Amino acid sequence: MKILIADDSKAMRQVIGHMLRQAGYSGFKVVEAADGVEALAKAGSEEPDLVLSDWNMPNKTGIEFLQELRASGNEVPFGFVTTEVSPEMRALATQSGAAFLIGKPFMPEDFQRVLDDYLA
Repeated sequence: MKILIADDSKAMRQVIGHMLRQAGYSGFKVVEAADGVEALAKAGSEEPDLVLSDWNMPNKTGIEFLQELRASGNEVPFGFVTTEVSPEMRALATQSGAAFLIGKPFMPEDFQRVLDDYLA
């Protein structure tokens, strides 16, 4: 399995990868993207089994990335890992095709709670 992690912070991409391993999801190939433009390209070329994306990124936001991904017909499971956890943001994420939203700060259990349906 392959997981695409999109976040403009390299440190946060590494933290998310570490949290995935702590949550018991080791052995997965992780592909990283630094913004929504790169993430959209890698979603096409790398064909990940799951996408974890930040909301606020330069060049193309996470929600723009998700909307363009869905418009292209790509239905890969997609979730946000973000500080944007307002009810309005959650509603927009769901309406746009996101499967889940994990709020920052997070713990390994937060990943287990939502990812078992996709990675178990």
